[in-house]
Order: sequence, then structure tokens, then C-alpha cells
Amino acid sequence: MLESEEAVQTNRKAVWSWCLYDFANSPFTTLIVTFIYASYFTAEIAPDSNTGTIYWSRGVTITAIVVAALSPFMGALADLGGLRKRLLLSTTLICVLATAGLFFVLPGQIMGALTLFVVGNIAFEMGMVFYNAFLPDIAPAEKVGRISGIGWGLGYVGGLLALVVALVGFIQPEQPWFGFSTEQSVRATCLLTAVWFAVFSIPIFLWVPEEKPQPRESSSIVKDSMSQLVQTFRDLRQYRQIMRFLIARLLYNDGLITVFAFGGIYATGTFGFEIKEILVFGIVLNIAAGAGAFAMGFMDDVLGGKMTIQISLVGLLVATIIAVTAPNATVFWIGGILVGIFSGPNQSASRSLMGRMVPDDKENEFFGFFAFSGKATAFLGPTMFGLFTGIFDTQRAGVASVILLLVAGWWVLQGVDEGEGIRLASRKA
Repeated sequence: MLESEEAVQTNRKAVWSWCLYDFANSPFTTLIVTFIYASYFTAEIAPDSNTGTIYWSRGVTITAIVVAALSPFMGALADLGGLRKRLLLSTTLICVLATAGLFFVLPGQIMGALTLFVVGNIAFEMGMVFYNAFLPDIAPAEKVGRISGIGWGLGYVGGLLALVVALVGFIQPEQPWFGFSTEQSVRATCLLTAVWFAVFSIPIFLWVPEEKPQPRESSSIVKDSMSQLVQTFRDLRQYRQIMRFLIARLLYNDGLITVFAFGGIYATGTFGFEIKEILVFGIVLNIAAGAGAFAMGFMDDVLGGKMTIQISLVGLLVATIIAVTAPNATVFWIGGILVGIFSGPNQSASRSLMGRMVPDDKENEFFGFFAFSGKATAFLGPTMFGLFTGIFDTQRAGVASVILLLVAGWWVLQGVDEGEGIRLASRKA
């Protein structure tokens, strides 16, 4: 009995340590990718907002291409070499250092800013491959949805708190915290993000277990990883439901990436939001997204991942149409809040559905394909955003591309048989 209680406590510690990593890394997407630094880049570092939008879209595109190319191989390498935690630590450190480096980039230094952003963003996305792969190991099959939802919910809490600290401590006061000048206040949020990520990611490395790797030579691990990756491509017909799901995600996630990468930029360029307004907007969206992820995480376990994703896609479609056609900032706020409510459940349910259908002992490799599906064509949305913004001289035209991607993803998802996918993976429904 004592051993059983100890095992439960250990498992709970592992689950909460895993969830806390979402809390740790979310300020990167919230403060850097979406709301603060992206807007600062287009408004201050680039010569004008349209030029900044085009350059930022190129940075997001480069990230997508690199992650799509590397993620399946790195997943296979982590599976065979028992390197999941070490690779997660390496990518976390790279992202932290690159983010801190953004503080030192001054207005006009476009290439310096883009280089650090791309390096940090690639490391962040690659780290998610190894992080997500822990989910099927630490979560009981019947609780995968809610644990994934708790992780995403905590992530939005982390993003929310970081936004509040940024607003109260650096952006709003005449004298920012820690002796920073008002000119440095926005860039100081990069240091806040880096420290936040470094500190709150510590528990996952201390308390989330990982099987000890079998002794192998480095050359053998790389060679075997390549062979395993090739074999998995050959065997993908066996996992046809995963393939259908990944194709669907490839489409609708393109839309989400575009929304996340350009939400703050769109608010700034089209509706004239200033940094303080962007921060408040981000805070409200994170509250909405956190509530949605928590609530629909439990719904996920009842209705299933596929149905939860379908509901979220309908909500996101309505939200995007409102944002594109909004005549003023008030209506845009409504669309933005709806995006927040449904984006968290969409991402959480996508992760949990993959976790249910992934074959045992291939978590890293298949979550590598999961990352691949999220990035293989992720250059399309941002590229179209930048291209259409340039052609039509309005950001509304770029945002409109999201509608097509969401509809296409919803349509492909209709063909996914979640029950069959779980049976083929030999996991309990």
C-alpha cells in the first residue's frame, strides 16, 4: 500500500512538472512571437509596418522550413538514443540565450533581430517535439485529454502572468523595474521571457522520468535513427488514421500559426494599437484561451479529441471572419477573444488525439511527424500574409487566407476514425 501511494505521488509530481513546462515556455510565444516583440519589430526596428510585416513573415517561414526538415529525424534520434531529456535541455538553453540576446538589438538592426528570433524560434519548436512526446508516458489513457488541457491551460496562465509583469513592471511605469530606461523597456521584456523560461522549466528535468538509454556508439545511433525513420515512412499505411489527422493538422495549424505570428502586428497596423493596448489585448486573450483549454480538456476526454478539434475549428472560423471584416477596434476585440477561447482547446486536443493514436515506444518519432505536420507548409500562411499585404496594401487581405486553411483542415479531419487510430496503436481508449 505504501509503495502504491508513493507511486501515485511520484506520478503526480511528474505530471505537474511536465505541465509546468508549458507555463515556462508560453511567454516566448506570447511576448516574443505574438504580442510585444513582433509589434516592436514592425514599429521600431523595421523602417515601416508593412516592411516589418514582410521581414517578420520571412523569419516565421524560415523557422517552419527548418523545423519541418529536422523534426522527424530528431524524433527518431531521441527514441533510439534515449536522448529525449538531453535534447529538450539543449533546445531550451538555446531558446533562452537567443531570447536574451534580443535585448541588445537596436532599432534598424533588422538582420540581427531576425537571426536571433529565428534561432530561438527553431529551438522552441524543436523542444516541443521532445516535450510533447512525454505525454503518453506520464498520462493514463483515460486522462490524456485533461492532462494535455491542464498543460495548455497552465501555458496560458504563464503567458498571462508574464504579460501582466511586462505591463506593470516595464511598459507602463515612467521608471521601469531594475533600473531599465524607458527606451529599453520593451526590449527588457526579452530578458523577462528568458529568465522565466529558464527558471520554470527546471522541474521537468528533475522529476519527469525517462528510460535509461541502451549503450550505443554515436555513429550507430545516427545510422539507426535514419533507418528507423525510413522504415516508419514505409509503415505509415498501417497508421492511416494518424496520416489523415496529420494532413488535417497541416492545414488548420497553418491558419493558427498565421494568427499567432501576426495577431499583434495586425492589431497594430490595422487598428492602431499601441504597445500598452497590445499588452491588455494579450492579457484578455490569454484569460480566454486558458479558460477554454481547461474546460475543453475535460470535454476532450468525454467527446474525444476529434470532436473537440472540430468544435474549436468552427469557433476559430467565426472568429477569423469577424477579425477580417471588423469595421473598428471594438468588433476586432470580439473576434480576438473568440480566437483565444478556441485556440487553446484546438492545440490541446490535437496533442491529446496524437497521444492516443501514437504507437508505444515511438512517441518521439511520431511527435516528430506531429511537429512536421505543424511546420511542413507553415510557411504558406505567413508567406501569403506578407505577399497579400504587399499586393493589396492592407493586412486584412493577408488575414483572410486563414479562413481557407481552417475550412480545408476541418474538411480533411472528417475522414479521421479516432477509434480505429487508437486500436492500431494498441492503446486503451
